[in-house]
Amino acid sequence: MAQSQGWVKRYLKAFCKGFFVAVPVAVTFLDRVACVARVEGASMQPSLNPGGSQSSDVVLLNHWKVRNFEVHRGDIVSLVSPKNPEQKIIKRVIALEGDIVRDVKKLKRM
Repeated sequence: MAQSQGWVKRYLKAFCKGFFVAVPVAVTFLDRVACVARVEGASMQPSLNPGGSQSSDVVLLNHWKVRNFEVHRGDIVSLVSPKNPEQKIIKRVIALEGDIVRDVKKLKRM
C-alpha cells in the first residue's frame, strides 16, 4: 500500500511541475505569437466559409506579424468590432496608411 501511495505522490508532483511550466508557456505563446480561431458568417465568402452558414473555417492568427506592423494589402486580419467590443470580426486589408480609397459605385453614378 505504501508503495502505491509513493507512485501517486511522484505522479502528482511531476504533473504539477509540468502544469506550472506548460500553462504560462502556452498562454504566452497564444498571446504573443499565434492562436487558432474559428471563422463564422458570410462576410469573407468565398475565401472563408464557402459552404455558408453550415460550415465554419479555422484559421491561424499570427500575432507576431501584427505586433511588428507587417500587414500588407490582401492580408486577412482579425480585430475587435467597433460596434460591439465583445465581438471579433475578420476582414481583408484593401488599403494601408496613406492610400486613397474611393467607392466605385459612387464614381459610376457621377
